[in-house]
Amino acid sequence: QVQLVESGGGLVQAGGSLRLSCAASEGGYTMGWFRQTPGKEREFVAAIRWSGGSTYYANSVKGRFTISRDNAKRTVFLQMNSLKAEDTAVYYCAAGKRLILSSLRWASEYDYWGQGMQVTVSS
Repeated sequence: QVQLVESGGGLVQAGGSLRLSCAASEGGYTMGWFRQTPGKEREFVAAIRWSGGSTYYANSVKGRFTISRDNAKRTVFLQMNSLKAEDTAVYYCAAGKRLILSSLRWASEYDYWGQGMQVTVSS
């Protein structure tokens, strides 16, 4: 059982920045960030491969958010810049072992999840 511990959420004004972190108890996983608002399905935000570090983004965050990782610390980061009110959501970190390219954006394909943390962007 892989444990994921998230940190860095909070309240920020529109146009501001936040950096989310997710520390994993084990390495070797593709890591993803998802977000969810009340009444909606969990939405893909970004993902990064363990090996090679290839990154993938939702169109809605491309150019504003950057996903990165420190494999030595088994930690993944999500740098969020130019935040908008519509970025407000609960953000989740996820880990998956056997994710092919077409499945990276599907929450159901990930094996482990963090507890989630609120990110609120005030307009």
